[in-house]
Amino acid sequence: MHFLRSVLAATAVAAFFPAASLALAGESAEQHFVALQTDEQAGKRLPGRELVLEIDLAASDVERQEEGSRHRLHYRMAANQVAEGWSWQPQANPAQEDYYRYKFLPLQSLTVERGEYTHEDKIGEAQQMRIVWRYDYFLAFDNLYEFYPRLVDDEAGFDVEWMSLADERVGLRAKVTLGETPLSESTTFWKAIHAQPRDLTLKKRYFVGQLQALEAFDRQSGATLCRIERASSGHCRQP
Repeated sequence: MHFLRSVLAATAVAAFFPAASLALAGESAEQHFVALQTDEQAGKRLPGRELVLEIDLAASDVERQEEGSRHRLHYRMAANQVAEGWSWQPQANPAQEDYYRYKFLPLQSLTVERGEYTHEDKIGEAQQMRIVWRYDYFLAFDNLYEFYPRLVDDEAGFDVEWMSLADERVGLRAKVTLGETPLSESTTFWKAIHAQPRDLTLKKRYFVGQLQALEAFDRQSGATLCRIERASSGHCRQP
């Protein structure tokens, strides 16, 4: 899975960015999720809340082009289908709608080492088995086709164009309104074996709602470069 990539130390999951960087970069997906879980447990209402979440472009299917000072980014969405049970539409007519109702945008991935233990999976050969937890954060939304027509096209997606700024300075952020089921989480566990001496717990965490807009922005200043709105045919337009 190409979007599962970032590796941090065990303390990283609890760490927060310095206040100075938060002013520009905004809170991480992890920070937003933890804060919303806390509010939910306290009985506070989450549906209808608006969030701004930065998309992990390094974990996305993007194609970049550069012509002089002009930069282009094409973000393919064809494979971004949420395969969780709550996204299934088993009675869907494939000519009119998708089997997977919800689409996703990857936000963040954290891998945490949680110690190790000695175990003999192969007779006569004791091994040190690592304990690893991985957290993957996604935005799940069901209104993709408000942004461009439903197409049977592997290239269908979003297009961004800007001038002059280097690729690494340009980020993409999503504006979303949380739905009636605002958060979702799934857990998958793989037991360590001799050939793969690692207990792996994978937690997929979703913000679930309606996509309001996508914005290309300068990651240094936070300024919006262009915006993709509903009925925009997936193209980024100057604000």
